[in-house]
Amino acid sequence: MRDTRSGRAAKAKEKAQDEGGGDLPGAWSAYGRLLQHLRKRAGLNQQQLGEAIGYSLEQVASVEQGRRPAKAAFTRAAGRVLEAGGVLEVLQDEVDRAKLPRFFRNFALIEANVVSRFSYDPLLVPGLLQTEEYARAVFAGHCPPLSEEIIDQHTEARLSRQKLLTRLPLAELSFIVSEEALRNPVGDAEVMRGQWQRLLEVGALRNVEVQVMPAASGFHSGLNGPFVMMETGEHHHLGYIESQEVGCVVHDPAEVSAFGLRYGKLRSQALNGAESARLIERLAGET
Repeated sequence: MRDTRSGRAAKAKEKAQDEGGGDLPGAWSAYGRLLQHLRKRAGLNQQQLGEAIGYSLEQVASVEQGRRPAKAAFTRAAGRVLEAGGVLEVLQDEVDRAKLPRFFRNFALIEANVVSRFSYDPLLVPGLLQTEEYARAVFAGHCPPLSEEIIDQHTEARLSRQKLLTRLPLAELSFIVSEEALRNPVGDAEVMRGQWQRLLEVGALRNVEVQVMPAASGFHSGLNGPFVMMETGEHHHLGYIESQEVGCVVHDPAEVSAFGLRYGKLRSQALNGAESARLIERLAGET
């Protein structure tokens, strides 16, 4: 029988890291070493840097040691005080990406550089469109439970991904969301009102289309599960599917082509942009 102990150990290590233990992401360590170098070059100790940017000694030390990821506000403040010339900001995207669950990071790296991204989501509002409160409610419902620190990190990383909505050059983005997902009360009524308003705002962007698949549509190909289609900057076409914290980037041209056929049909079956906006407005008016 083949020895699978090394495989089990690797998976256990990955799981421990995602839940806040084990080895910490290399991006955090690299950022920390650079921060330490810039601080020493400026002739400051950790206490002095913390006082200058509004953070505690412990927070600065944790970031330098790679035990805690820097937030964007920390990076902006430190970059200004240390006259870093934007080098810390260059690493911020990598720091944020490392806050994501490990299984999702390869997809997130591809997603950040696409020229187009189309997705169908039957169960939840897609992450790129979620408000902070909605995202936090999703992560708070994780089983097994996540620590508050990991919930914070995953939420921050999800919001950081949303730069794709307005990034230049603009990406062409299409979202089809089921009516059931929009009606599913994730969080309280206030959270849902904020989420519906966010959908209306994003749907008004000229590079974004938000469509709703009505609840009474009968059988359609989207009922087989959520999926994403992407075109990279090199004009390669990829797919992505995910379930129960297992994600898979699809490269096979025939399979990606099938995704395209299904998505085209779903777009024709869903409400158009204006009809979808009116439905979302009605939902908001019901609460």
